Amino acid sequence: MEDLLLVNGIIIDPDNSKRKNGVIGIQKGKFVDPSQIETDSAEIVDLKGAFVAPGFIDIHVHVFENSTFLGVKADDVGISQGVTTIVDAGSSGVDYYNTFKEDVIYKSETEVLAFLNISRKGLVEGTHELHNPEDLMSIYEAKQAFSRNPSLVGIKVRLSRSVVGNQGVLPLLHARKVADQINVPLMVHIGNPPPYLPEVFPILKKGDIVTHAFHGKPHGILEENELIPEAKDALDRGVLFDIGHGSASFSYSILEQFKKRYPYTFTTSTDIHSQNINDSVGSLMVTMTKLLQLGYTLQDIVKSVTILPKRALQLKDQGSFAIGTTADVSIFRIIQQESDLKDAEGKTKKTSKLMKPEITIRNGIIVWKSNQ
Repeated sequence: MEDLLLVNGIIIDPDNSKRKNGVIGIQKGKFVDPSQIETDSAEIVDLKGAFVAPGFIDIHVHVFENSTFLGVKADDVGISQGVTTIVDAGSSGVDYYNTFKEDVIYKSETEVLAFLNISRKGLVEGTHELHNPEDLMSIYEAKQAFSRNPSLVGIKVRLSRSVVGNQGVLPLLHARKVADQINVPLMVHIGNPPPYLPEVFPILKKGDIVTHAFHGKPHGILEENELIPEAKDALDRGVLFDIGHGSASFSYSILEQFKKRYPYTFTTSTDIHSQNINDSVGSLMVTMTKLLQLGYTLQDIVKSVTILPKRALQLKDQGSFAIGTTADVSIFRIIQQESDLKDAEGKTKKTSKLMKPEITIRNGIIVWKSNQ
């Protein structure tokens, strides 16, 4: 590992919004004070005015390639898109997690973490994984899996009507018991009911994550442009909302109404998979660009893919420039480019600016560079 000095970049530090200039020092794969590095022996990377941030974290992707029809190659949505850490959101259940480790985690340059599906099968045998109650993972199985796999960060439950069948919130109640026993968060997918959100939100606790929070389907988080009481109560007690863009789960108008009225933060993720990677989602930075279009500041958008997911998943090293932590860095530019960016409902917003990855650093090593 070479020592690196990143110079002439515009620093976006989620821990210090006032920091704009300076040098980022990296030694033996860790962030260090630049004064510790001998400039004669270091590689000096001139960023020429590019933005430099802690490595981006996408907490909702599907990368169980070759084993699920949704799976895409991890590095195609990770390091080659300026994202250093991705979290697979329930593609695998406990029955297939060893395969997921061997085929995805061990073979990717991108750091791959995962939410374990509450269904033993995950999405390997189809997308109706919660129709049969006998497929639910037991507390014992969960304890074994989480004790052996530090890459696991929580439990995923998909609660759309097509997934749970006629079970309503029963899979969520079971997942609640399991998560409480092993002290990990739930990530809950919301979509077409039943179950309805007034049944779902009271079950969630501080630290749980609601993905697809800003979908535009009926019976969502807003009613007459106001948060339904159960959603506001959940946010007030520390439940986190997540974008989870996906093919059908992000509405400009819902997020615009939310932004006008409420101060709550949220994480930004893609729910990227084989059906949307070349369609409305594209990448994490494309999704982040959509938030720029809605008037969110670049500082807040970067927080939503760094320090906020770090806290949500109780990560130690990622999402920060803190001295002594793992040196993952996302370097990008905002280029002038006319684009039509669609939400998941087909609504288009025109933009003349686009976030574009330039360099990705993982564990202190430059692992990807843009060709342009």
